[in-house]
Amino acid sequence: METWEFGRTVRRWRDRVTPEDVGVPAGSRRRATGLRREELAALAGISADYLIRLEQGRATAPSAQVVEALARALRLPDVERDLLYRLAGHAAPGPDVVPSRLSPSVQRLLDRLSHTPVVVYDATWTLVLANAPYDALMGDTTAWHGRERNAVWRTVTGLPSRVVHTDREHADHETRLVADLRLTASRYPADRALRRLLADMSAASPRFAELWESPSPPVVTEPSRRKTVDHPAAGRMTLDCDTLLVSLDDLRITVYTAEPGTDDADRLALAVVLGTQSLVSASQPDTDAAAR
Repeated sequence: METWEFGRTVRRWRDRVTPEDVGVPAGSRRRATGLRREELAALAGISADYLIRLEQGRATAPSAQVVEALARALRLPDVERDLLYRLAGHAAPGPDVVPSRLSPSVQRLLDRLSHTPVVVYDATWTLVLANAPYDALMGDTTAWHGRERNAVWRTVTGLPSRVVHTDREHADHETRLVADLRLTASRYPADRALRRLLADMSAASPRFAELWESPSPPVVTEPSRRKTVDHPAAGRMTLDCDTLLVSLDDLRITVYTAEPGTDDADRLALAVVLGTQSLVSASQPDTDAAAR
């Protein structure tokens, strides 16, 4: 299919999605019924400029990751998601590929946690979705690109994190992540993107290569359910961190909470307010002209 047909389809489907459908504040001065470009771009984790070029047919060959992100942001049913893949020149992911799809039921669950920091990873620990409170707590994930969106890569290559670990805790965290990734590789041996990820990590991180090539699989202990986060404005807080597994779609949903009435709860609330208030105001411009 021609690139312009992909862009025209995205534009048409963007116009039919209301802000309420995806949890975006509509604002009192809004004239558009559908999503603005910058709103869809933010939901998909891509730049507004790139979305404009896609819709105008000036950007060619969007990656499968971009297609999946747009399908997820537009809340497409499976039939339309598969069509979007075909329009972009990709085959829709099959059962031998690590899934990154959010089912409608999982999306409804996430919608009900819209004021709680939540992050979703696929079975390779590649970021699928981070909500605004999570970005407020942990830093802006929309600035992460390529391998930076993979939690194992970020951990073994030493990329910055607001989570505070001792050396022993960090080593244990690396071991658990690599052990889980080993299980994922055994479930999806035909996934070429996964094989490339493993090769890239082995080349980039001697620590990963050491753990991966270990002759005996590491013992996976019960992961800690509490994490200490050092927020630049709200300060240091210790939070409950629970990871929920969605077995059908092989997803990991991590939720961060604090016991009500504690200093940690106050610091978490402050971090979320500080990080999200600018997003709310930015989503309510006076007119829609620039976005349309």
